Amino acid sequence: MSSNSAVLNNAVVDKHPKGLYVLFGTEMWERFSFYSMLALFTLYLRDPNEGFGWTAAEATTLYANYLMFVYASPLIGGLIADRITGYRKAVIIGGFFFMAGHGLLSISAIWAVYAALTCLVIGNGFFKPNVSTMVGNLYPEGSHLKDRAYNIFYMGINIGAFIAPIIMEIVKASFGFHAAFAVAAFGMVISVGILWYFKNLVEDPKKDALRDGQQAADTAATTVDAPPHGVSDQDEGGHRAADAARQDLMNSVPDWKRIMALIVIFAIVIVFWMVFHQNGSTLTYWADDNTDWNVSGTISNSINAFWVVTLTFPLIWFWGFLDKRGKEPSTPTKMAIGMTLTGLSFLVLWYGATLGEKQTPTAEQLSAGAFRINERVVKNLEAKGVSKDVLDKIVNAKDADGKNLIYGVKFAPKKDEKTGQTASGEQQLMEHINRVVPGQAEANRAAFVQNSYLFRVSPFWLILAYAIVTLGELMLSPMGLSLVSKVAPIRLRGLLMGGWFVATAIGNKLTQIGIFWDIWLQSSFFLALACMALFMAVVLFLLLKPLKKAMPGV
Repeated sequence: MSSNSAVLNNAVVDKHPKGLYVLFGTEMWERFSFYSMLALFTLYLRDPNEGFGWTAAEATTLYANYLMFVYASPLIGGLIADRITGYRKAVIIGGFFFMAGHGLLSISAIWAVYAALTCLVIGNGFFKPNVSTMVGNLYPEGSHLKDRAYNIFYMGINIGAFIAPIIMEIVKASFGFHAAFAVAAFGMVISVGILWYFKNLVEDPKKDALRDGQQAADTAATTVDAPPHGVSDQDEGGHRAADAARQDLMNSVPDWKRIMALIVIFAIVIVFWMVFHQNGSTLTYWADDNTDWNVSGTISNSINAFWVVTLTFPLIWFWGFLDKRGKEPSTPTKMAIGMTLTGLSFLVLWYGATLGEKQTPTAEQLSAGAFRINERVVKNLEAKGVSKDVLDKIVNAKDADGKNLIYGVKFAPKKDEKTGQTASGEQQLMEHINRVVPGQAEANRAAFVQNSYLFRVSPFWLILAYAIVTLGELMLSPMGLSLVSKVAPIRLRGLLMGGWFVATAIGNKLTQIGIFWDIWLQSSFFLALACMALFMAVVLFLLLKPLKKAMPGV
């Protein structure tokens, strides 16, 4: 009998089993690989040299489709593990698919990108739900340590997510995108190696299924990298009488009312993920193009994880402080506050963007700055009198590999390794335009420069916005899955838990709203997202009274 099995047979567990730390390391390195890829992906697709020179709309569309399948895949992977493979074997299978996916991305070919995404989706389906399930299955039913275990596990997710973009920034700057993707693949080798080497410290997953609804909720939460319920709910277990009383109260509510209440929550979740997961696309573009720092947008993907680690425990303390005074908000109220904070975070970005859009760049800024002609710029240039024929030639100009020569390409100061001289972004842009439409660059120089200049503002706006949206995430996201486990009629709990995953997948698909990034002003884009989030917050506040009646005791 393994040491873990012995632990499971004990009625009382006084300390966390070693298996938790095995799974912590397994998940941390898997998330390192996953977030390495996300931090690089859209910038890689847009890169005209190592990547494919795609426009923001093209890159964002593929990113949104990938996220949709990634967040839906645990439904199938979990089912296969339950009925066929068992959890540990499923995790190992998923790990090998992850390795293959990240490895394929180190190949410079478009077919490799699609093959890689397929492998990564399959890998996520096998890996994520089942490694999360294994955490709960380390503990006997009713263990007071289980909630804390999920919180520790969640910290592993965020440590991996925090260090990944930083390492990728360093590797990409020194060796390029493909070497960075290879490093992500190596992270999966470590992840699978840890689980394989210490396999005797984790339970035989086929012997222990999920034991209760709350474990199912916490498993599902960490499966989509959402906080487990302990982050925003001080119910640590051990209050069986109170739990039974709450359940009796819940059972007195008709099933249809409880289901309708959860459908409202799912609608909120769709909008939240649509807004929140702009981090891998438009927020990365903003960090890369419009943030005044000496790094690329890749590193911005660390900010959310940093704030999760920083804010989680103060928030838990704050809810406990309110709870002792009988003032802790109800779950629906917390979710409404979380949605409000999500909207406010994008108002911060809207304000930062308006400051940038009002800038009149100096000669020094133009010399050091970057430029890009996109759909918004083309419309503005046409309004300034640049002929449509000239603009069509600029948009359609391709190199021998079919990549755009000008349209969508970022022209930033670049040092020639042979001569040691640096060509400004403005010089490069003018040279390319002259090559495609001779004589037009100088004739319309002011229009090209003024409209295609990529302004830059302080990193403060991005960092502050991430702090606010992370606080919103910690208030909203853990609440939803906890609600499903408590509110859903028992006979429909599995179906409605699946509904959460479907809502999450739909929300991630709707991140495709980022196709408007190159059409609207950045300020307009951020304002639109802020308004959507705040609208849903208002709806939730208006529905608080009927929601509380449909979900008593939560």
